[in-house]
Amino acid sequence: MKRILKKHKNSSPSTTKVNNLLIRSLTGFFFIVVVIGSILIGRPAFSVVFFVFNIFTLHEYYKLVRINTVTANKPFIGIAGGSVLYVIACLVSNELIGKEWLLLTLLVPIIIIVAEIFLDRNKPESNIALTLSGIFYVSIPFSVLPFFYNPAFIPGGSHPNILLGFFLILWTYDTFAYLVGMSLGKHKFFQRISPNKTWEGTIGGFVFAMAVSWALSLFFVEYNLFNWLSIGFITALFGTFGDLAESMLKRSLNVKDSGKMLPGHGGFLDRFDAVLLAAPAVFIFLVIAI
Repeated sequence: MKRILKKHKNSSPSTTKVNNLLIRSLTGFFFIVVVIGSILIGRPAFSVVFFVFNIFTLHEYYKLVRINTVTANKPFIGIAGGSVLYVIACLVSNELIGKEWLLLTLLVPIIIIVAEIFLDRNKPESNIALTLSGIFYVSIPFSVLPFFYNPAFIPGGSHPNILLGFFLILWTYDTFAYLVGMSLGKHKFFQRISPNKTWEGTIGGFVFAMAVSWALSLFFVEYNLFNWLSIGFITALFGTFGDLAESMLKRSLNVKDSGKMLPGHGGFLDRFDAVLLAAPAVFIFLVIAI
């Protein structure tokens, strides 16, 4: 009987690892279906889906920073400000209002500063900074995404392929960095911030991301090979920085996951950490090069 119990005890870590991988895969599959489905349905659907993602991710961020002694000035103010900024960007990208309406987003930080006057709390400068940091860190990158395939932004018609390709490259990099790192990883990449990351996993992720970029250039021929490889490289590079940035934040707050809403992945901030830095970087490339 003791042998059976001992055998069961020894095999449980392996079973737990398999179960965690299965849960992670199922959650990731559902998440991918939602994102790709919204892209293929059209810009309005994508805008609505990421409006929801924006709110959940902002909520998680403000919940994280409230763990510390300094807090954002009422989370709903930051969430409201980030939502207003995102909605205005979506309306412009969907050509429902003119580009001049983007100037209204300048009112968001002003309102946040004014709100702190009436809240009368300790360390107002830190509260304002944390509130604004959530908008800059989460809402601005999300607000950039609808512009990826906006015909007013990129001449020549609707371009959902760029947005689709961006996510495919990012997911490929993330998946194979995890798989290669788990199976072959030996040399630590950035142990101070993310002890589980390895050079083998990072390089493996880059290789597969570039392979997908090459494949995309064969299917979506409206963009040349150089453009797709550039998008792939920028996505993988800044996706890595995005992952490290969130790891740095969680490590400083002694938190493992940003939330629990996505089984196997943690929270929305955990799932979108790479997007938050990669999206603006790719957007800048699209403006300059395409």
